[in-house]
Amino acid sequence: MRTTLTLLTLLLFTAFTGAASAGPDASMEFIDGQIAAHVGQSGSYVLDTGDEALIARAWLADHAQKSIEVQYFIWSTDNVGILAAEALLRAAERGVRVRVIVDDLLIDVPDKTLLALARHPNFEIRIYNPKTSVGTPLQKRVYNVATDLRGVNQRMHNKTFLVDGKVGITGGRNMAAEYFDYNHEFNFRDRDALLVGDTVKTMQASFEEFWKSPLSVRVDELYNGLGLLKKHVTVDEAESRKIYRDIHTYAASPKHFAPEVHKAIDTTPQAFPRLAGQMVWGQAQFISDRPGKNDNRFLLGGGGHSTAALARLVNEAQHSVVIQSPYLVLSDAAFEVFRRAIARGVRVRIHTNSLASTDNLQAFSGYRNQRKSLLEMGLEIYEYKPEPASSRALLQRLTAANQKKPVAALHAKTLVVDSKSVFIGTFNLDPRSENLNTECGVILHDEALARTVEKAIETDMQPGNSWSAAKDDPDRYVSLGKRSRVRFWQLQPVKPLL
Repeated sequence: MRTTLTLLTLLLFTAFTGAASAGPDASMEFIDGQIAAHVGQSGSYVLDTGDEALIARAWLADHAQKSIEVQYFIWSTDNVGILAAEALLRAAERGVRVRVIVDDLLIDVPDKTLLALARHPNFEIRIYNPKTSVGTPLQKRVYNVATDLRGVNQRMHNKTFLVDGKVGITGGRNMAAEYFDYNHEFNFRDRDALLVGDTVKTMQASFEEFWKSPLSVRVDELYNGLGLLKKHVTVDEAESRKIYRDIHTYAASPKHFAPEVHKAIDTTPQAFPRLAGQMVWGQAQFISDRPGKNDNRFLLGGGGHSTAALARLVNEAQHSVVIQSPYLVLSDAAFEVFRRAIARGVRVRIHTNSLASTDNLQAFSGYRNQRKSLLEMGLEIYEYKPEPASSRALLQRLTAANQKKPVAALHAKTLVVDSKSVFIGTFNLDPRSENLNTECGVILHDEALARTVEKAIETDMQPGNSWSAAKDDPDRYVSLGKRSRVRFWQLQPVKPLL
């Protein structure tokens, strides 16, 4: 556990500890009033910065009355992850039904903590496709990789946060510090959408489908099996109560926070009413793959609902397509979609990571193998700098706190078509999102909102923030060692898994 918090995490702590002055009933009455005034519509607000994304989640967790449903690909035990878990535990203790689905691959929570939380009568946890981590000993992991390559690689990449069936958040952010501008070494440029009203019903239905899927397994079923196939871990009632106390103590302890936290608690405004006042109301379409992605059991292809929906958006484009994706690896089918778009006169601009900013050399190797062909096809590609001018204030603050300059990287997954429609979600522009991982997101049909997001991406593309892949040779700014490592991966036959 880390022992320092930055200002953004102070805001998170403030919201998690209930700094807003209005009680839960008044808060939800405000939301009900907004929904009643826009029957059949959805309100949407783009969470473009880490602090807004933190405050929105925190405020909602603290004001839930009946239910919280959470779905994430990554949940870490850094300060953000611990505070988020503590907020959900407090909600459960006041009678809110909390249900959590986390993908198995990268979950970072101690076994006893998982079991203790799952013992709470109002706190249920399920692990999606548990083949490599939770409750799985080494010998079973090796067996799964050797006998079920597709199964091991089919992950739940969905990210949703739902409160009382009325309010939802979806987008690129996982539950870890680096997705909210807190990590002192590496932070992601990311984007979420906060949604209220009609489309939340579709989000709720998607969550229920995953919750009921055989791929989502209760935590208590993953331990203490026969033989060597499961870990043997138990936690009794006394241990569970101690774990709850430890989580609460960690969240409340002043030693984990800078002194100005007390002032922040006293002065933080009510977050959600401010966001709701800036919402755009209209039509929104939530899209999500079904559990398992597609019917393939052995092959690595197959597509999915999210793939088809986003391909339709690009196929319908008349003038322009603007994309932000941390990874850029086109399958043959995706290559053809963009070739046809350019042939009919559509301008296609893509913003992605550079070799200097990426944290995924395997994915970048696929892009590096294709980059020349993509540019020759007519794509305009911009690669994010590790120290962009737009993040200078954030970088300076984190450097001052840690005497080390953190790297900035792109993690937002966004598509804007004809400056009229915008997709914000979890879908990366690569074969893994296309064929293996379940993905989700929201398509918003609002010209003003689409233009706002497009301008934000264009700002990220500017020379102070990114290099032009066609003009700047961005790889030359990277060490020989990193270039050598990515060349190694370029030689490997791993494209379907990227």
